[in-house]
Amino acid sequence: MGVHFDKALNMHPEALRLRAERTQVLAANIANENTPGFQARDFSFRERLDSALATEAGEPGGLGDSDELLYRAPNHPSRDGNTVELGVEQAEFSQNVSDFQISLAFVNMKIKGLAKAISG
Repeated sequence: MGVHFDKALNMHPEALRLRAERTQVLAANIANENTPGFQARDFSFRERLDSALATEAGEPGGLGDSDELLYRAPNHPSRDGNTVELGVEQAEFSQNVSDFQISLAFVNMKIKGLAKAISG
């Protein structure tokens, strides 16, 4: 009987992949803070994860357009059309990093548990 890591690790590898993707999106927002007309983007992590898990499970439909990046509505629009608010982006980035570390800790615990079970 073989070990199926995709089943053993559950959703965590997909969560790590999505967190890394979201890090890139948020970093692009921060990098373009002073670019006139730049529109801050983001995506719903929960919707993307649910859609990916539904696709893996072979469920029809999923959420369809969940792969689309959404535009962030600014609290205080700027005159040059840029919608990046540095404080908001930094907070989102920080929370995403924290969530990434939590998912990584879960993967590490699962792998250690599997290694312990295999070695006896």
